[in-house]
Amino acid sequence: MAKLSYKLSYYVLYALFAAIIVVLGLFFFGGDAQGDAVMMGVDPEMWQPAYTDALLYLNYAFFAIVSVSAVISFFHFLVSNPKASMGSLYVLAGSIIVLAITWFMGSPEKLEIISYDGSDNVGFWAQATDMFLYSLYTLFVVAIVCMMLGAIKKKLS
Repeated sequence: MAKLSYKLSYYVLYALFAAIIVVLGLFFFGGDAQGDAVMMGVDPEMWQPAYTDALLYLNYAFFAIVSVSAVISFFHFLVSNPKASMGSLYVLAGSIIVLAITWFMGSPEKLEIISYDGSDNVGFWAQATDMFLYSLYTLFVVAIVCMMLGAIKKKLS
């Protein structure tokens, strides 16, 4: 049975790689957007790829697949080993705490962006962008510290 699941995951992985390569090829080499796909108000000299929607939908699909897989894996782990699965809950709680702290570090003030007149650079979205950037910086530093601590622990043992 393990061999069947390995073969299935092997083929699914390569099918996903093929989908990524095809969509990226369409995005980069599929030409310029035409008709309704052209964004009005954008400098005509700027390149607007024809298959931007396909790339976005592929990302949405992968996000959904990963989210569902993570939830299924967590519940399977919870049922098979409840005591060890508490570590996953600690990571989730820590992530929520980091997001909350970085949310309050963010600023809802308007960002001055050259040649952008929209309203997505003020208020909630400006603060959410700051939150994601600060969270990324925080997790980057945590990853580096964990790598150093792991190397030190390996040297000492």
